[in-house]
Amino acid sequence: MELRQLRYLVAIDEAGNLGRAAQGLFVSQPALSYALRNLEAELGVRLFDRHAGGVTATAAGRDVLAEARRTLRQVDRVTAAADRHRRGQTGVLRVGFEASGAGELTTRSRAEFARRYPGVRVEPKRIDWGEETAALRDGLVDVAFVWLPADLTGMHAEVVHTEGRVVGLPRRHPLASRDGISILETNDEPLLWTERAPRAWVDWWAVNPRPDGTSPRWGPTNDNVEEMLEQVAEGAAICFGPQSMARYYARPDLSWVPLTDVEPLRVALAWPDGTDAPLVRGFARVVRELAELPAA
Repeated sequence: MELRQLRYLVAIDEAGNLGRAAQGLFVSQPALSYALRNLEAELGVRLFDRHAGGVTATAAGRDVLAEARRTLRQVDRVTAAADRHRRGQTGVLRVGFEASGAGELTTRSRAEFARRYPGVRVEPKRIDWGEETAALRDGLVDVAFVWLPADLTGMHAEVVHTEGRVVGLPRRHPLASRDGISILETNDEPLLWTERAPRAWVDWWAVNPRPDGTSPRWGPTNDNVEEMLEQVAEGAAICFGPQSMARYYARPDLSWVPLTDVEPLRVALAWPDGTDAPLVRGFARVVRELAELPAA
């Protein structure tokens, strides 16, 4: 068994379709099918049920996938440990963010930092829901734009960006043509959520409880922004996101409408306490200047 096979396995599960998984992996579909058959033969169990719409993990497949994901995360940590020692020679700054990050500030900060530090390679690292501080603690990124609320224990954090929230709807939804929507108007709509993020993070995004004391109508779960938007587009549920998501994830089958009566998203730039890395300090300085914040 090879790590490549485990990455293939996870990609197939996330895509739910061999063709889409092959495209994302930049391999041919026959080669991916062959690799899957070989792995199933090696393990002696069927990992996916094939059907007209694609593939679905079997009970054995779900267990194997859970272990595969744990293994790949550990491999990333091993690589990160080596990177921490190599960065002094190679000049690498890994900047974490989720979905649309801090909007345009994210991209502008990386570009300006790269201009000022031409010998440093800036690596953007997209992180899934609510996992920015975990990535910092595991050494997978050096600095991150963190969507609040988050557990900032052991972190230095500065709020650098604030933006309103929007509701994502299928294009033909009755509310899709509105200029604004109250949170209570979404009470009867199934709401997408995630099991990956801390519960406090999920409840804040869902506005749970609602101003009238009720709970959201929980809909399907998702692991990342792409899965979320696919389910909104097909009409399975609605979603909430920051205003920048409407720009960064514009699709012809989605509508984004402002939520008029909820608190805005605050985004912090964070890194582990005690970090004395010149590159992190330099990046923080760039972000403060672009966000027009006073020096810390």
